[in-house]
Amino acid sequence: MIPASFEYTRASSVGEAVRMLAAGGEDAKVLAGGHSLLPLMKLRMATPSLLVDVGRVRELSYVRDAGDSLAVGALTRHFDLSRDELVARHAPLLAAVAGQIGDPQVRHRGTIGGSIAHGDPASDLPAACLALGASFVAVGPSGERRIAAADFFTGFLETALAPGELLVEIVVPKATGAGWSFQKFNRRAQDWAIVGCAVVRDGSTRVALVNMGASPLRSPGAEQALAAGASVAEAAERACDGLEPPSDLNASAEYRRHLASVLVTRALAEAGGAPGQEASP
Repeated sequence: MIPASFEYTRASSVGEAVRMLAAGGEDAKVLAGGHSLLPLMKLRMATPSLLVDVGRVRELSYVRDAGDSLAVGALTRHFDLSRDELVARHAPLLAAVAGQIGDPQVRHRGTIGGSIAHGDPASDLPAACLALGASFVAVGPSGERRIAAADFFTGFLETALAPGELLVEIVVPKATGAGWSFQKFNRRAQDWAIVGCAVVRDGSTRVALVNMGASPLRSPGAEQALAAGASVAEAAERACDGLEPPSDLNASAEYRRHLASVLVTRALAEAGGAPGQEASP
């Protein structure tokens, strides 16, 4: 299909982008790599009146050592994340996930900020950020604020970003030496995951799931079971507690629950058999 008509403008800096977004109101959208927004526009599931292109705001493409965390610019592309030495050393889960997204074309154009801001429950990077305990820095007309990943995803393709705000940075706590794993099941290579699971074990255990609800989410059932001393198998049985996975052409809700239990079992085993136990794939 053909997108509805819209106006287009290109920002050359963060400040200019924020001003453009504020002027455009609630119907203004940010365009980065375009791999999340443009398909929705073609289906007319998104009909922005204004696109603010930030693709050439070079100041938002970086990976920096920030002491006990990594600071990742929102325009850092998936390919660069997958190859970055700092990410590989201190947040290997993030590098592994970025290297599995889509195909080479998508990885060379898509950005981590675009994926996060899109808030798709079937996307891999939001789950990785949830498992890593990341937080997101947004800049808007009222200034800068930092939002925990656990509070960021609010509904289907909805986030805590306010109108006029721009996601500028992902802050990832260093997980050097922690146990981690990423598992996903899809019908064909490059497809969206029918179900996925990201796990980080670094003294506590965080379990995040892909395509198991209306938004990217963690598994409170599995995490609580592990904190209480449950085995991997027992925790996996509780992976879907309180969750409402969708039914669609790819899988029923019941099948997704089964997949989630299987993938959580595999991820926990690969990340380390006991909470805090260090292991790597």
